[in-house]
Amino acid sequence: MDQLKRHKELLMDGLSILAGSAVYAAAVNGLTAPNNIAPGGVTGVCTMLNYMFGTPIGLMVILINLPIIIWAIIEIGYKLVIKTIVAIAISSVLIDLFAGFMPVYRGDAVLVAIFSGACEGLGLSLTFIRGATTGGTDMVARLLERRMPQMSMGKLMLALDGVIVAASAVVFGSIENAMYACIDIFVCTSIIDTILYGTDVGTGKLFYVMSPKVREMGERVITQLDRTVTYLESHGGYSKEPGETMLCVVRRFEVYQVQAIIREVDKNAFVVVGDAGQITGEGFRPMRSDDKPLKELIQDLRKSSVEKK
Repeated sequence: MDQLKRHKELLMDGLSILAGSAVYAAAVNGLTAPNNIAPGGVTGVCTMLNYMFGTPIGLMVILINLPIIIWAIIEIGYKLVIKTIVAIAISSVLIDLFAGFMPVYRGDAVLVAIFSGACEGLGLSLTFIRGATTGGTDMVARLLERRMPQMSMGKLMLALDGVIVAASAVVFGSIENAMYACIDIFVCTSIIDTILYGTDVGTGKLFYVMSPKVREMGERVITQLDRTVTYLESHGGYSKEPGETMLCVVRRFEVYQVQAIIREVDKNAFVVVGDAGQITGEGFRPMRSDDKPLKELIQDLRKSSVEKK
């Protein structure tokens, strides 16, 4: 039964990555590349190389990602990047395959930027949701973050993509094309945030896991997801046995990965998953000065109610 579930999950991984790669490849060949828009990332670099030298975009994506993958294997181990390697291979092959027959739209550049960003966001979300990435700047940012923890992954990705977009203005000889690339990136990241995180990026899922092997689970969550966990002392009401409970908060798209870790370590673990309505702190939304404690919010509501009466 466990083997059947594993095969089913692998099939879902493959289908989701294949579908996401197909949508992404269609956006590259039908919208961005023909209109000289390089929306950041390795694909943006390869789009510029295609414009200057006629090199296949998909092939160059693989070649540029190769040293990044080697770096990632050395830094975090091959098991953590295997899905990313598969996603890079599939998306690169489809990009070059679609180049031979994909219809091209050359019209309003703003529409190109908006719809290409939407398609890329959808395609990348289908890949991310199964625990894979497409390598490139997101992988580089993750690896750099391990060396420079004072910098957030978002800021590192923004800096890397900013350099690529600025270079595209020089390569294509058009500031407007760089501006369209910025629109593409904004739409793409907004779609990803909406699909993976919901409408509020400060929300997520809260895990309470009770098992004799929570320490092993916690170590894997820390190393594989780069999320922290908390171990709480607990006492079984029925068994009367002391134990530990693992508390973990993750993004919505990371739920699948946490559940996979729990199943692999202890399939009999007792797991409670709930919604975390607001998460602030490292790795999530930073605490704002206008965030009020619950007590103050209740007092404000009471005061407003009295004033209305």
